Amino acid sequence: MLGRLRSDRVMKLPAPPREPGTLGRPRKHGGELALAGPAAWPTPQVTTSTLATRYGMAVAAAWDRVHPRLTHRAAWLDHDGDLPVIDGPLIRLQVDHTARHERAG
Repeated sequence: MLGRLRSDRVMKLPAPPREPGTLGRPRKHGGELALAGPAAWPTPQVTTSTLATRYGMAVAAAWDRVHPRLTHRAAWLDHDGDLPVIDGPLIRLQVDHTARHERAG
């Protein structure tokens, strides 16, 4: 699935491993990844870059098992029970400049 996220979204990282002997319900969420605050982002698991003819330098950074924290609103309003954790990779693509539209003719 490909999509764009608003720059003010806050995503959740995976829950840390459980310590042996810990009581209670396991955590569903780990730390936060606020898209508006790149200085506080954790180090991506994968980073790559390439020089693209139309976009200049293109840099991709990826974090695995990132998910939104769902709430009982909108699409989840009628959901019974605990809300699921729907995680997947988060990939950020940054380019030097967007492609200019070329005119034919």
